[in-house]
Amino acid sequence: MRDKEAIKQEILDAYEFRHATKQFDPDKKVADDDFQFIMETGRLSPSSFGFEPWRFLVIEDAGLREKIKNTAWGAYGKLPDASHFVVVLARTKLDTKYDSEYLRNHFQNTKSMPEDHMSKYLEKIEQFQKVDFDLLDGERPMLDWAGKQTYIALGNMMTAAAQIGVDSCPIEGFDVDKMNALLEEEGLLEDGHFSISVMCAFGYRVNDPAPKTRRPFEDIVKFI
Repeated sequence: MRDKEAIKQEILDAYEFRHATKQFDPDKKVADDDFQFIMETGRLSPSSFGFEPWRFLVIEDAGLREKIKNTAWGAYGKLPDASHFVVVLARTKLDTKYDSEYLRNHFQNTKSMPEDHMSKYLEKIEQFQKVDFDLLDGERPMLDWAGKQTYIALGNMMTAAAQIGVDSCPIEGFDVDKMNALLEEEGLLEDGHFSISVMCAFGYRVNDPAPKTRRPFEDIVKFI
């Protein structure tokens, strides 16, 4: 078994290494097996109630990459040179509401839940959505909740990338309506079942970043 302290240091080193890369080297590409590994950490990420309310679109088509670059201002300087570019979608209320066809299918066929257990689980989800988090008034609360889940996967993918020396940059610099319109035009939102959440570029940095700065540990972590 590997030394725990060595593993901890490797992980902290990855966090020190990671930064929001603004300029990628167009001549360096992430190896296929390395990128598959990064995406697998996203797929295996946890989500509330195990919904997995996401889809990761790896944008390889040159024409679509150009359209995204010209639609999302945050992608303009990164997308052309990034080795890989991922659009993270969140499932909408059509799929995440407690009585949706998606959830019933997901729990039956992916989670292999027995019918009696699934019925009780869905009742618990109904209580959570109606009362605990008050998510069912309009479309936005459920979408925002699903978006929170996608950021868990995003963080895991960026950390995993950093651990193998791959750079990344999360991107929120876009008009949601315009990006959704573009993705809908491309047939990628499945008639309202998905909406854009966030994007991320992967590749290799051109320049080393400034030293990482963070607020002191004692200011951030409080033991009560």
